[in-house]
Amino acid sequence: MAMYNYKARDNNGRLVKGAMEAASKNELVEKLRKMGYMVTGVSEATTGFKLESVFENLKRIKSDDMLMFYIQLSNMINAGITILMSLSTLGKQVDNKALRDTIDGVARQVEGGSTLSDSLAAHGKVFPKLFVNMVKAGEASGNLDSVLMRYAKFYENQEDIKEKIKGALFYPIILFSFGMAVMLFLVTFVIPQFVQIYVKTGVELPMPTLIVYNIGFVVKHYWYWLVISVIALYIIVKLYSRTERGGLFIDGLKLNLPIVGPLYRKVSIARFTRTLSTLLTSGVPILTSLDITKNVAGNKILENIIANVRRYVEKGEKLAEPLKVSGEFPPDVVQMISIGEESGGLDAMLEKIADFYDMTVSYAVKKLTTIIEPLFLMVMGVMVGVIMASMLLPMFDMVKTLRH
Repeated sequence: MAMYNYKARDNNGRLVKGAMEAASKNELVEKLRKMGYMVTGVSEATTGFKLESVFENLKRIKSDDMLMFYIQLSNMINAGITILMSLSTLGKQVDNKALRDTIDGVARQVEGGSTLSDSLAAHGKVFPKLFVNMVKAGEASGNLDSVLMRYAKFYENQEDIKEKIKGALFYPIILFSFGMAVMLFLVTFVIPQFVQIYVKTGVELPMPTLIVYNIGFVVKHYWYWLVISVIALYIIVKLYSRTERGGLFIDGLKLNLPIVGPLYRKVSIARFTRTLSTLLTSGVPILTSLDITKNVAGNKILENIIANVRRYVEKGEKLAEPLKVSGEFPPDVVQMISIGEESGGLDAMLEKIADFYDMTVSYAVKKLTTIIEPLFLMVMGVMVGVIMASMLLPMFDMVKTLRH
């Protein structure tokens, strides 16, 4: 089926635009006619550059808006309200225009005869594959409301972890930014003034003063080259990370960094186990669940491991063995997964692992905060000490010169 863009008029004469999947243009026109729309234009969706698509991509949908959508949709369907009526109601009360337009588009497709999962899949930039597959499983099992609530809890949990990490880094980043701003001011404006005085009095500048002065000179007069260099380095690293070899190297570095690496590994394990547990509990087949989990792992090394696990499972093997061989998963995780497989309660065991690692992430974040703050203060103190030394050392020589 192809994706088509359409323009139509509703019963009140208002212009309606959107996109919908159909086997042909005639089928799309017939769908829209049954929905009560008078079609004024249909064109096949293209992947070429369009200014409208650029502005569309700039629209942001906040995570809070998405969370409320998931919870409200679950509650409304649980209350016995039809899917179409639920979507129409939510579309009217959502404040975010981008999300409102998306919900309206989903509602039109459902009204045209598409399933909710297929309608959501047509808006892949807003609704992740994980959510779409869970909805599909909920439709098949008749437990759509519970599946939606399960995903809402999953989504809330993931956002909570992100907020904890952001909160832990907020104060150190503010401290570091303020400290850097002060030091740049000293290096680019204060130090040169002192250097001019020292040079006029014939004082020989010591090595620390020359280094700090030259750094300030470069920053003040060639700052744009520094900015260009940083941007170029960022682009190079970004492009390198998109290659197979580069992605493996950078993601491996993330897992093995001191202090931050263990936290990153715990977050990744929690995401892996939580996602797989949520999918299995929702009735998604294990092979499909592993495919989806691989795509949301966020780390190429873990993606390759999960892909290898899928191949093992496809052959009838257990999950735990390839995880153990990889060496990237802690022994307790492997052991608990093995017990879950043997007992037939893999989904429940995965959820327990996720709960445990979410708790350890919270503790690790607090510990990281207690380490980072004094570390930043120590670094700032050393840098300020070097700057002050570069200012005062020549002053002692100048005092000696004046005495003679």
